[in-house]
Amino acid sequence: MKKPKLNTSNIIFLIVILLLIIPQTRQPIQVFLHKGLALIGPSTVAEDKREQVTHYNWELISDTGDVYNFNEAQGKVVLINFWATWCPPCIAEMPSLDALYESYKDKVVFLFVSNESQETISNFITKNNYGFKVHTPKTAYPKPFDASAIPRTYVIDKKGFIVIDKTGAANWNSDGVRSQLDDLLKD
Repeated sequence: MKKPKLNTSNIIFLIVILLLIIPQTRQPIQVFLHKGLALIGPSTVAEDKREQVTHYNWELISDTGDVYNFNEAQGKVVLINFWATWCPPCIAEMPSLDALYESYKDKVVFLFVSNESQETISNFITKNNYGFKVHTPKTAYPKPFDASAIPRTYVIDKKGFIVIDKTGAANWNSDGVRSQLDDLLKD
C-alpha cells in the first residue's frame, strides 16, 4: 500500500484545522473570518415588509447604572445592537459600529444591548477603547426585537418602522448605512 504524500496544501489545511481546535486560537481566527464577511453593509427592509414598533415599554440599565426608558427614543432614529463579548461576528463588527457611533451619537439613539455582566462588558469596552455605552435589559424587549441570534441590529425610523434588520456581522460604517441614516434624519 502506498503512503500518501504530504504536499504544501495538505500541511496548511492540517495547521488551520489544528488552530481551530485549540481554544486560544479559535476566536481570533473566527473574528478574522467574520471581518472578511462583514465588508458588505446591511440592506434595508422593503417598505411593504417593515414592522412597526408600537410600544416602547422597555427599560435598560446602562454601564454606569442609569436606567434608560426606551420611551425616550420614540420619535427618534434608533440603532439597537444585540451582542456579546464572546461572539466572533459581534467582535468583528464592533469597530464599524463604534466609528458610526462616533459620527452620529448626537443625532441617533444608539443602544448596544448585552446580557453579560457589567464587569465583563466594561473590560471589553476598555480593552478595545470603544466610546459607546452598553446596556443590559431590565425588562423584556418589545415584540419586534426577536434577538434569538446575535449579533442582531435594528435601525428604526422616527415613525417606529424597522428599516434595517440584520443578523450577523456587517459593515455599519459604510456609505450606504450613512446615507440611510442621513435620509432618516431628514424625515
